[in-house]
Amino acid sequence: MFKRRDRLPIWQTLWQALWPKGGWARAAVYVKHRLRRLPDTPRKISRGILVGVFTTFTPLYGLHFFVAAGLAVMVRGNVMAALLGTFFGNPLTYVPIAVVSLNLGHFMLGTELRGEVDENIFAKFFGAGKDLMANSWKALTGDPVDWTATAVFWNDVFWPWTVGGLVPGLITGIAAYTICLPLIEAYQKRRRGRLRQKLEEIRRKAAKRAAEKKAKGETNG
Repeated sequence: MFKRRDRLPIWQTLWQALWPKGGWARAAVYVKHRLRRLPDTPRKISRGILVGVFTTFTPLYGLHFFVAAGLAVMVRGNVMAALLGTFFGNPLTYVPIAVVSLNLGHFMLGTELRGEVDENIFAKFFGAGKDLMANSWKALTGDPVDWTATAVFWNDVFWPWTVGGLVPGLITGIAAYTICLPLIEAYQKRRRGRLRQKLEEIRRKAAKRAAEKKAKGETNG
């Protein structure tokens, strides 16, 4: 249901992941409309948004959809709302999220963030990835493995980010819940009112046609 009929080239797919067609403003409008039209209660939808936004403050990149879906099930929130809520994490917000989470995490753990945030993130993410690939091969060939880069990544980036992301993640998620709940309630109430008006209009027209048909039958009789 989410697949395109015409598959995009890889380079275009990657580019649209960084910058959607029409920009992130248009993408935000699309997400807003999708959230409003979800067939669920406002509270469940809002709980889904909360955990989706919260998930973007974790360093589990590539797994945000799965984490958000799991958390939505745990809190009895709407899973689709949780997936849409993860769009809060995008190229425009990743850097502020990383800066806040890493600095707060190191502060809470009593450690220090060495070097620039962006340099640490990219270098240590790639270092841990290279460790994983190299050591997987060494494990097959029987060569000794070296997890130094992974240990550095864990201590300097992953664990501090995980700890530091909890507080701003919860605050931002609760703020999203507080803002979205009354908006979704108002939208659904207004939508039910419009549907009720349409149904009454259909009934009125049907009754009018039935009366005209009956009157015509009596005239002919």
